[in-house]
Amino acid sequence: MSAAPGEPTPGEPTPRFTVLVPARMASSRLPDKPLADIAGRPMVVRVAERAAQSGALRTVVAADDARILDACAAHGIESIATRPDHASGSDRLAEACTLLGLDGDDLVVNVQGDEPLIDPHLVRAVAALLAARPGASMATAAHAIATAEDFHNPNVVKVVLDAEQFASYFSRAPIPCARDLGTGAWWQEAQAGALAGFAPLRHIGIYSYRAGFLRRFPALAQAPTERAEQLEQLRALWHGHRIAVHRAAQAPGPGVDTPEDLARVRALWAAASA
Repeated sequence: MSAAPGEPTPGEPTPRFTVLVPARMASSRLPDKPLADIAGRPMVVRVAERAAQSGALRTVVAADDARILDACAAHGIESIATRPDHASGSDRLAEACTLLGLDGDDLVVNVQGDEPLIDPHLVRAVAALLAARPGASMATAAHAIATAEDFHNPNVVKVVLDAEQFASYFSRAPIPCARDLGTGAWWQEAQAGALAGFAPLRHIGIYSYRAGFLRRFPALAQAPTERAEQLEQLRALWHGHRIAVHRAAQAPGPGVDTPEDLARVRALWAAASA
């Protein structure tokens, strides 16, 4: 099977990369979220264990609370203490890069600490894609949207790609919008394959970075588009950085933001372990 434009060729060796798992204790919807139990282990430990299966050189939890560090130590997971007052996850990751001595073209994959069902193959894929695209500062992932409901849902972030599979724009709006068809007809045309194989894409919130860029990113001025959409990756596009996008075959497992999410993930974990 041939690779898509810009994708690493199947069978190529996995590049050397580090997984960083930012974890913060504060969560208004699910208190002490990183320590939530999933089949006998804290959620942040489950995330790190899954991410480590990607072939990463090392997997490190970047935490803001001693309780997270203690939980990681109890289960043999490497972790580092970061400041509790970071404005964003990117700031925490930048500090972690400094603490770990990562810089220049060192590859870093950001796996969120509330994604215990993360696919290790997806983690490896975004690292390999960035290694294969020297013109990109970042890489991320997307998959085809399956329902019109998701296409119109502002909580589902959409991404449009250019011919080289770099991101052109990310939005909470249903993009692209076909002027002459209307969004309903556009959706039907896209699903029918009548638009040259172009499918609306849902962005998956996993990123790989070159460490030098990641350390500089928090100092970049916030973009107007970022403020409007509340999507931090738009800052990179605004300042002229390119984001390569891996097309995943399917949607990732659900993350955990609420008690209901936690119950669903626990059920899925139990079913997969049965």
